[in-house]
This record gives sequence, C-alpha cells and structure tokens, in this order.
Amino acid sequence: MEFDLTDEQRLLKESVDRFLADAYGFAQRHKYMKEKGGWSRAIWSRLAKQGVLGLPFLEADGGFGAGAVETSIVMESLGRALVLEPYLPTVVIGGGFLRYGGSAAQKAAHIPSIVDGSRTFAFAQLEKRSRYELNDVTTCAEKKAHGWVIDGEKVIVMNGENADTLIVTARTHGTRRDRSGIMLFLVPATTKGVSKKSYPTQDGLHAADIVLSRVEIGAEAAIGDLHNGLPLIERVVDEARAALCAEAVGLMDESLRITVEHLKTRKQFGVAIGSFQSLQHRAADMFVALEQARSMSMFATMAVNFDDPAERTKSIAAAKVQIGRSGKFIGQQSIQLHGGIGMTMEAKIGHYFKRLTMIEHAFGDADYHLRRVSESGGLL
Repeated sequence: MEFDLTDEQRLLKESVDRFLADAYGFAQRHKYMKEKGGWSRAIWSRLAKQGVLGLPFLEADGGFGAGAVETSIVMESLGRALVLEPYLPTVVIGGGFLRYGGSAAQKAAHIPSIVDGSRTFAFAQLEKRSRYELNDVTTCAEKKAHGWVIDGEKVIVMNGENADTLIVTARTHGTRRDRSGIMLFLVPATTKGVSKKSYPTQDGLHAADIVLSRVEIGAEAAIGDLHNGLPLIERVVDEARAALCAEAVGLMDESLRITVEHLKTRKQFGVAIGSFQSLQHRAADMFVALEQARSMSMFATMAVNFDDPAERTKSIAAAKVQIGRSGKFIGQQSIQLHGGIGMTMEAKIGHYFKRLTMIEHAFGDADYHLRRVSESGGLL
C-alpha cells in the first residue's frame, strides 16, 4: 500500500505549514483568542484565499475535489499550530452534511459561502444526557403545513457563538434512543426562537449552549433522508473523528518537538537535562506513542472511504482509542518533563495538552470506542 504523499499533497502541506508558521505564533494566537468568538476572521479569510476551505468539495460545487488525505494533511497542520478557527465544524462537519446529504439547491446556497469564508457552521447535536450516543435525541421537530417547528436544547456546540448556520438533529417520531426518526435541519442562527449562551472551553476555543424554542423553519431546511438521518450523521461524524485523529497527531508531534528542545536547553547540575538517560527513555517512549498514533490516524483516513459502514465505524473507533491513549501519555510526559513551568499559562506546552484532552472527549473517548470495537468483534 502506498503511504507517500503525491506532489500535490506535499505542496499543500508545505503551503499550509508555511502560512501558519508565519501567521500563527503563540503570541499571535493569544491575540486571536480575544476576538469575538475566540478566533480571527482575518486568518479565516486567508485560509479561504489559499483554497483550504474549498478542498473537500466537488469542482462542480466550487471546490477542489480533494479527499480525506488532504483533509488529514490540513488538520495535522492546524493541530501543530494550535489553530482556533472553526475548520472542523464548518468544512469537515458542515461541509460533510452538504456533500453527502444536501440537495442541489442546498449545495448552491451554502457551499460557495463556505469556500469563500463568508459563512461558518456549527453542529448542534449533543444534549445534556446523551453523552456520546448520536441516536440519543430528545429535541423534537413537528411537521407543519409549510415546514417544521423545532423545540429542544443543545449543549457544548462548538463555534455555536459565531456560526451563521446551525445543523440541528431533531426527532420526528419514536422514543429518546430509537435509531429511527432522527432528522437534520439547516437552521439560520438568527432565526426567531434561537437563543445562545456562549463560553470559552478549556482549550481556548468557544462553545455555546443553544435553546430552540418553537423555532419555525421551512420545508427546504431539512437535509438528507427525511425518514432516517442517522446513517448520514454517523458517516459525517466518522469523518470528523478521523480529522480529529489527524489534528491530534499534529499536536503530539509538536509537543514532542517542544519537549525535546526543552531537554536540550534546560540545565541542571551544570548539564542539559537531556543528557540524563532516564529522561531520554521517556522521550523515546513518547516517540513510540506518537508513531503508533500516526499509524492509526493514517488508518482512520483510509477507513473514511470504506464501502462497509460497519467496517468504517469499527476502524475509526480503533484509531480513536489509540489517539486517546497516545495523546494522554504524550501530554502528561510533556508537562512532567517541563517541570513546574509546564503548568503555567505562559508555557505553550500546557495548551497542547489541553487541546489533546478535549479531542479525547470529542465524539467519544478511548473507553467508549474501545467498547464499540469490542462489541463489533474487533481486537486491539
């Protein structure tokens, strides 16, 4: 199997890495965090001009026709730079729902605005008691003569504060955990009845709790299968998990680099602490954990295109397990090897561990996915 990047993919990686190295230093990131919603519109616009926001969309829809590998390349670079901008909720998740479930009219209405950076999305799926189960939905959608009325509450909606459009999961029939009866709706964030409570998360990003109170939308707002939207949700979320795995690899790679550099420059007893054999062994163990995570991230990227949904889900779940394990180990070792400074807000390394911790819990932690792999008959 060929694992080398093509010339075009290599150029993409170099281009994104070069841009972020110039525009996303640690001090610059701190400045972007103070902007409304916690990210920079200027950076988002520059990503659009570079074509990064249009990568996964078909050329007929205004994109570049790239695939999961290109998304993985971008996400790894974004992770390495600790980027705050909403690439995952807008391009990967919002774009994924449009690519796989959107009508021609919906694609024409939304995709060009994603590509040019003028519109962002948020996935309003999580509820207070649902944890990681995508089919645990109590928000309800009632059919009316000319559309739908949505009632419910969603929590920890990433980019919920700034998103122009919400993608909302709601139940049209059945009980709380039924796999059938779930639909998806494109809801403009300014629609009457939509209220938000925004807050920063531990990793420097922003989320919002959103209440939908008798929100009226037209029939054209429904996206995907009008009778069973869960398979579409599972497919897009699996792509999001694979993208998060790639972002985590970028975070781990940079964490190891920063830590090794610290070991080379920090002196104790008159010598660099990197000369101590026990610390060298720790760094070596971190490298092994990183390479294990990198391999499983590559596997998840390939699994995105598996024809069998069950095989796709099991494979990406296995990758998420390893990413969670490696991320926790590398994050903890990085902090310990930095000593007390690693716990301060001024030290870059702690922010990497925070983001790795948030990724661990996004769309299922290692324990949750280990159970899924076990139940599917897989082995780790």
